[in-house]
Amino acid sequence: MGKKDPLQALVGNGGGTLKKLVGIAIAVALLVIVVKFPSDAANWVQELWKFGEGVITGIVSFLRQAF
Repeated sequence: MGKKDPLQALVGNGGGTLKKLVGIAIAVALLVIVVKFPSDAANWVQELWKFGEGVITGIVSFLRQAF
């Protein structure tokens, strides 16, 4: 039985480690934003919510006109 190459785990995982690190970095950044700038974070969430409502309203309007 051959000896395993330690670099094989880094090369053959399809970017799984990098994806995890990026995900953790984004989560930490969001946590810092919420803790340090809560009013800005709340405004961003409100704007995203309004954007989502606008998208849903647009889709519903399109479907109503299409049928």
